Amino acid sequence: MSEYTHITHTFEPVFDKHSRIIILGTLPSVKSREQNFYYGHPQNRFWKVLAALTQSDVPQTIQEKQALLLRSHIAVWDVVQECDIIGSSDASIKNVTPTDLKRILAVSDIKALFANGKTAAKFYDKFQKNSTGRQIITLPSTSPANAACSLEDLIVKWRAELEKYL
Repeated sequence: MSEYTHITHTFEPVFDKHSRIIILGTLPSVKSREQNFYYGHPQNRFWKVLAALTQSDVPQTIQEKQALLLRSHIAVWDVVQECDIIGSSDASIKNVTPTDLKRILAVSDIKALFANGKTAAKFYDKFQKNSTGRQIITLPSTSPANAACSLEDLIVKWRAELEKYL
């Protein structure tokens, strides 16, 4: 049986004063933590979906990923700052300390908040909704664990929710 590990989110959110939407994940996966950037698992479809929505090439480097986000006015962060977790299993998360979303909301003109998956939305509703006073829109997760949703389905569903803000 796997053991719980206490994880502290170690990298900064990506945003600037021009960010109009924020996409919140739960917590970086083991692969993302190794790369020190968001959505680092090679099977995660996040960057492919964003590239399709913004008609861009799929970014490869951290610098390319940051540039895509900023030129598209998209902020990215996570809901969980610290927790106990087994591997990358969102279902195992306990003892949550949330991130401080006011860091972004105070600087950027955020028009909408999106959760990359149901777990991020659940933790946002539990730990942050009262302090921000804002609703979050749940998008299907780009994680490889969400095998029921094809890349094409993700693009269609994400486009339907994000297109008015991009």
